[in-house]
Amino acid sequence: MRTITLLAGLFCMTVLQSNAQDCKNYYFFQKNKTIEMTIYNKKGDANGKQVYTVSDVSNASADAKATVNSELFDKKGKSIAKGHSEIVCKSGVMMMDMTMQLPQQQQEQFSKANVKADKIYIEYPAGMKVGDDLKDATLDMTIDNSGMTQTVNMVTSNRKVEVKESVTTTAGTWDCFKISFKSKITIKTMGIGIPFNIEGFEWFAPGFGIVKTESKHGGTAITAIK
Repeated sequence: MRTITLLAGLFCMTVLQSNAQDCKNYYFFQKNKTIEMTIYNKKGDANGKQVYTVSDVSNASADAKATVNSELFDKKGKSIAKGHSEIVCKSGVMMMDMTMQLPQQQQEQFSKANVKADKIYIEYPAGMKVGDDLKDATLDMTIDNSGMTQTVNMVTSNRKVEVKESVTTTAGTWDCFKISFKSKITIKTMGIGIPFNIEGFEWFAPGFGIVKTESKHGGTAITAIK
């Protein structure tokens, strides 16, 4: 009985250590790391760049929290929006601040406004496998744009792990899970809503992070890590 108990204990310790290691290897949990994501339009042409800089990381056993500063540049290299987000990792599950998934147009539109939103995270389990359904997430924001109040509701749903495949960019090569998703974004101004829908894919490398995204509107890809 003692042998079985000892083996079970060793197994649990191994899992915890593995999960902790998963958190530390994600690019958003490496302090002072800079990640450049090139933004592409629907024709596949570079249309700008999103640059993330990890400014602070705190670790607690299998959990971690990181502060990430972001800066959005247009295709001419002009800075058009800045912000910061929080990334959390719990037992190997990466949880991204959902505001980071707002499309480029909305990031630019709200860059100089007073934005209020609860911290809502979208989850990426390290132990995902092909065929898994991932959790939905809903973000609600209130924007005061020079005295004009707007509300934003973004629902990301139907997240499914479709297949595992290799992805290569100028920054490297990763084995990724291709995740399909649907997002509905509704922006209301003076009570009048303007909804639009996005159907796309994300390529997620376990223990590393999101490598690229794609939809009919365009996409993103990691093109440099410093």
